[in-house]
Amino acid sequence: MREDTITAIATPAGEGGIGIVRLSGNQAADIGARIFRGKLRDRRAVLGQVCDPVGGDVVDEALGLLMRAPRTYTREDTVELQAHGGPVALQRILGLTLREGARLAEPGEFTLRAFLNGRLDLAQAEAVLDVIQAQTEASLRFAVQGLGGRLSAQIRSIRLQLLDVLAYLSARADFPDEDVPAHDVAPDLESAGARLQGLIQGADYGMLYRQGTHVAIVGSPNVGKSSLMNRLLREDRAIVTAVPGTTRDTVSETINLGGLPVVLTDTAGLETTGDAVEQLGIERSRDEIQKSDVLLIVLECGRDLLEDEERLLTETASRPRVLAANKADLGDGLGPQLTRATRVSALTGEGIEVLEREIIAALTGGRVIASDAAVVTNPRHKAALLRALEWLEHACQAITSELPEDLASADLRAAVDALGEITGETLTEDLLDSIFRNFCIGK
Repeated sequence: MREDTITAIATPAGEGGIGIVRLSGNQAADIGARIFRGKLRDRRAVLGQVCDPVGGDVVDEALGLLMRAPRTYTREDTVELQAHGGPVALQRILGLTLREGARLAEPGEFTLRAFLNGRLDLAQAEAVLDVIQAQTEASLRFAVQGLGGRLSAQIRSIRLQLLDVLAYLSARADFPDEDVPAHDVAPDLESAGARLQGLIQGADYGMLYRQGTHVAIVGSPNVGKSSLMNRLLREDRAIVTAVPGTTRDTVSETINLGGLPVVLTDTAGLETTGDAVEQLGIERSRDEIQKSDVLLIVLECGRDLLEDEERLLTETASRPRVLAANKADLGDGLGPQLTRATRVSALTGEGIEVLEREIIAALTGGRVIASDAAVVTNPRHKAALLRALEWLEHACQAITSELPEDLASADLRAAVDALGEITGETLTEDLLDSIFRNFCIGK
C-alpha cells in the first residue's frame, strides 16, 4: 500500500448536477475531516459543507462519504465529497485537498492502486476502462465479463496447467538421482494449446466489439448511397437530392449494428469527371475503400452494370464485401449481373434487416460465440496469447524430439510468463505505464 494520498475530480469536466472529488490513501480521512464540516462516518452519507479550514469560507454544500480500508475500490481509506457539478466549486474543493497534503492522482491511479493492492488483477483493471468506453450493449457485456474475472479465470487455469508440467520437468532436472515417476506430459500440453487456440480464434471477433469496425458505402453516383446510409442510421444524416453527385466528400457516423459499433462512411460516386472538387472526393472515397473492414457496394436494380461498377467489383473481389441492389421499390428485377446482391429499397426499407444481417456476417466472418464464453477483446491480451502458444509449441517440439528437458522447461517458462502478463503475475513498470496512461484522471 502506497504511503501518499491521492486526489482527483472523479466526474467529467463541465457543468452537471453532481461533481465528485475523491481521495484515497492513509491521510484521506484526516484531510476529509479538515475540509468537511460534518462528521464523516464509515459507509454513511453525511450532509455538510466543504469549507476552507484557514478562513472558514464555505465552498459548497456536499455529501461526505468515508469508506475505510480494505472494503474500498482501492483497498485504502477513501473519501468522496459529492458536491454540485460546477467547475469552479470542484476546482476549489480539489485545491483544498491538495493544500491539505494530498497529491493530484495520475491517470488511472485509483485503478492502479486497486491492482497493486490485490483488489483487481491486470485484466480486470483494463476491463474497467472497457466498461467506461463501451459503445454498445454487447461491448458492455463483454467488458463486464472481463471485470468479473471470466477471462482471468481461463488464463489462470491454463497457466496452472503449464506450471504443473513445468514443476514435473524441473523435478526431473533438479533431482536426477531420485525416482521421479515417469509421466507423459504431451496430453497436458496439447490440452493447454487447444485452449489457447480457442481464445485466440475468438479474439478478432471480440476486438470488433471493443474497438469497433469500419464499413464504407461505395458505388456510382445516384444509386442511393446516401439514402441507404440514412436508412441504416434511421435518421437523415447525409444530404440526398435527385441530382447525381450530391456527395462530394466522405460523411461518417457510428451506429449500433447487432451490438457492433460500426462507423458507416458515405463516399462520393466513383464515376470519373473533370470537376476538380469531385476528383478530390473520389480520391477520398478510394482511401476509405482501402482502410475499411467491409465494403457495402451499392448497385441499382433494373439495369446493367456500368463500366465503373464492373471495375469496382473486379478490384474488390478479394475484399470482404456486401452487395446491395437498391431502388427495389421501382419494381425492377435484379438482372443477371446482380443475382448475388441483396434487393433493398432505401426509400421503403425493404430488405434492410436482411442487409444488416449480411453486413454483420461479413464483419464477424459468420462467427458466433456463446454468451458464457470468455472472450478476448484486448489486442495486448491477444499478442500475449500468441506468444504463449508459440513458446508452448517450441516446448512440445523439444519434448517430441527428445531434446534435453531443460530446453522444454525454458520454453514453458516463457509461455507461463506471457500468460502472466495478461493477469499481472508477470509485469514490468513500462507495462503498467502503457496500460494506465490511457485512463482518465479520477479513475
